[in-house]
Amino acid sequence: MDRLLFCFPGNEALGENLLNRPGYRIGKAILRRFPDRESYVRILTDVKGENVDILCTLHQPDDKLMMIYFFSQLAKQLGAKSVRLIAPYLAYMRQDKEFHPGEAVTSDLFAQLLGSWIDELITIDPHLHRHPRLSDIYDIPTTVLHAGPLIVDHIRKHLSKPVLIGPDEESKQWVAAIASQVGCDFLVLKKERLGDRTVRIDVPDAPKFRDHSPVLVDDIISTGHTMMETAGHLNEHGIPPPVCIGVHAVFAGNAWKEMLAAGIRHIVTTNTIAHPSNAIDVSELLTSGLFSQGFRSGDHVE
Repeated sequence: MDRLLFCFPGNEALGENLLNRPGYRIGKAILRRFPDRESYVRILTDVKGENVDILCTLHQPDDKLMMIYFFSQLAKQLGAKSVRLIAPYLAYMRQDKEFHPGEAVTSDLFAQLLGSWIDELITIDPHLHRHPRLSDIYDIPTTVLHAGPLIVDHIRKHLSKPVLIGPDEESKQWVAAIASQVGCDFLVLKKERLGDRTVRIDVPDAPKFRDHSPVLVDDIISTGHTMMETAGHLNEHGIPPPVCIGVHAVFAGNAWKEMLAAGIRHIVTTNTIAHPSNAIDVSELLTSGLFSQGFRSGDHVE
């Protein structure tokens, strides 16, 4: 099925790689802002009867939502058969419960909002903490792709004697799964509470891994605090500075510079969000999902 792709500002590099796939054509539009920051949208390519794809990662989503809304509704007014959003990073997934009375559960509300504008959604590794599947909160067809195999491949190619590190027991399942695919060891830091306010962090079998390359992996690198704290504990036990790998390079504030200054050896991310740390390309992963026949039945895992 032929599709018409519109790359929103900042997503052009990923879009160019996707266009190498037969069956994709590039659409032209004018997307800009007036001096008062209101959005201007004009679709130049004829979309009547077309299946339209919007490529727009949703890092800092509040700056992008009105443009997506105006574009999707305009495309339908102009006769588009369907509008699908390709959002390599999907925002508003972390507030997935009411932690304090009166809080908005923004993951649910955002799903309702997007679902009323678009017909389908494709994303990579959404932060599914309390929801097993993205389709639990999105009523529209969704495709969920996973960057795990790309991370495994990167570790195999670029690191000698890797050991996967889990910062706590909750991370054990995730870390163990990646270590199994890489074919390497893993260790999980253990917390021992010594009092109401005192916690001791133990690194099991630390001497065994002092000549290894420690690797910390997470889906989102935002503040980087957990990774920096873990790096400190490893250092205290004589383990070298770790390599930190994240799927989504959110990096709140000065997190990237703070992490490097904290003694982390290297930071690697995928290009779901454009950032200098990008070293893992998700273009082929996205391509595999864009033309998959499985997405219409719900979450589709690659």
